[in-house]
Amino acid sequence: MAGEEKFDAIVVGAGPAGSAAAYTMAKAGLSVVLIERGEYPGAKNVMGGVMYGRMLADLIPTFAAEAPIERVIVEERLWITTDDSAVTLGHKTAAAHGDIPNAFTVLRAKFDRWFASKAEEAGAFLIPATVVEDLIVRDGKVAGVRTGRPDGDLYADAVVLCDGVHSFLAKKAGLQTREIAPHEVALAVKEIITLPPEVIQERFNVGEGEGVTIELYGAVTQEMGGYAFIYTNRDSLSVGVGALMSHFMRTKVTPNGLLERVKQHPLVRPLVAGDAAMMVNGLHREGSNLAMTAGRLAGETVIEANRRGDVSTASLASYRRRLEESFVLKDLRKYQHLPEFVDRHPELLRIYPGLVNLAVHEMLTVDGMPKRDKQRKIWKAITRRRPLWRLIGDAYLAWKVMR
Repeated sequence: MAGEEKFDAIVVGAGPAGSAAAYTMAKAGLSVVLIERGEYPGAKNVMGGVMYGRMLADLIPTFAAEAPIERVIVEERLWITTDDSAVTLGHKTAAAHGDIPNAFTVLRAKFDRWFASKAEEAGAFLIPATVVEDLIVRDGKVAGVRTGRPDGDLYADAVVLCDGVHSFLAKKAGLQTREIAPHEVALAVKEIITLPPEVIQERFNVGEGEGVTIELYGAVTQEMGGYAFIYTNRDSLSVGVGALMSHFMRTKVTPNGLLERVKQHPLVRPLVAGDAAMMVNGLHREGSNLAMTAGRLAGETVIEANRRGDVSTASLASYRRRLEESFVLKDLRKYQHLPEFVDRHPELLRIYPGLVNLAVHEMLTVDGMPKRDKQRKIWKAITRRRPLWRLIGDAYLAWKVMR
C-alpha cells in the first residue's frame, strides 16, 4: 500500500539465531529490521553455558578477538554418579586453540548484546523493547508484523521467526501444527556462584582464561531424564540441572529442589562453595550453535530469494533443503527418538550408573582376589541386579534409538 515503509526482511528475536540471520542478510546488502522484546538483546536471556567456535567463525571469523568469551574450554569431564561416588571420564588438552577455539563459556546476557551489535554494524536496524503481537497476512502470504508500538506495523518481503520454542507466531503462520509434548522439552535451572578467578583456576587446575566443563548423569537427577552441569566462567561458576518436563510432572520434584540436591552431592560440594548470585533458566549443551547455523541458513535463503526477485513460499522452501544438507537436521534426526526413550525408561538412569560404579569400584579394590575371579564376581553382581536378557534388551533399544 502507498506510504508503507517496506524492508527486505524482518527478524523477530535477537538471540543467536535471530542475530545470525540479521547479520547474514545485512552483510549481503539487504535492508533488515531486527526486533527484540527485551530492553536490549540478552536482557531476557540469563543462560550461561557452552558455545562452539566453528559455527560462529562461519559468520565472524575474527570473533575470538572481540566476543565476550568467559573461558576457553580445555577440559571436559563426564561424571556417572551414584549418591556418594562417580565414575569419571574426560579429555584435557594443552594444545593451542589457535584463532578459533573449539568451545568456550559465555554469559548470554553479554554475548547476545555483542552479537546483535555486529548485526547492527553490518547494517541491520535493531528495535529493542518491542513485542511482536501478530503477523500481517495479505493474500495468504505473511507481509509483515504488528508490534505493540503506536503505528507499529512493519512490512517486509520475508519474516524470519527466531522467537523461541513457544512461538505463537509460528503457530499463527501454520509452521507449528501441534502442541509440544512434555517429553519433547526440558526445563533447567541454573545458579551463578561468584568466585575469584584465581580460586577457579586452583580448584579446576587450569590457567588464566582456561575453563572446564563437568556434566553429571545418574543419581543427581533422581532417575529423571537429564543431567547436571558445572561450567567455569571468568569469575563465576554456572551450576545447574535440567530434566524432561514430563519427568518433573510425573515425580513432582521441583527444579530448585533438584538443584539443591546436585549442590549437596559430596563430589560437587567442594567445587561450588561460594556466594550464590542468582537463579535462572538453563540451557541445552548444544543449542546455541544449532541456532546460529539455522539463523545463518535462513538469512542465506532470503538473500538468494531477494536476488531472484522471488520471495514466494516455493522460493523460500529451499531453507529446508539447506537444513537437510547441514549438520542441524542430520543431528536432530539421529537423536529424535531419544527423549521419548528416556521418558519411557527413567529407571535406566538409576540402574546403569549404579552398575558402572559397582564394576569400577570392585575392579579397583585391591583385596588379594585374582582379577579373573573379580571379573566373575562383577558379572554375577551385575546380572543379579539386571538379568542378562534385560541387558541385551536394553542394549538393543539403545542401539535403535542412537543408530
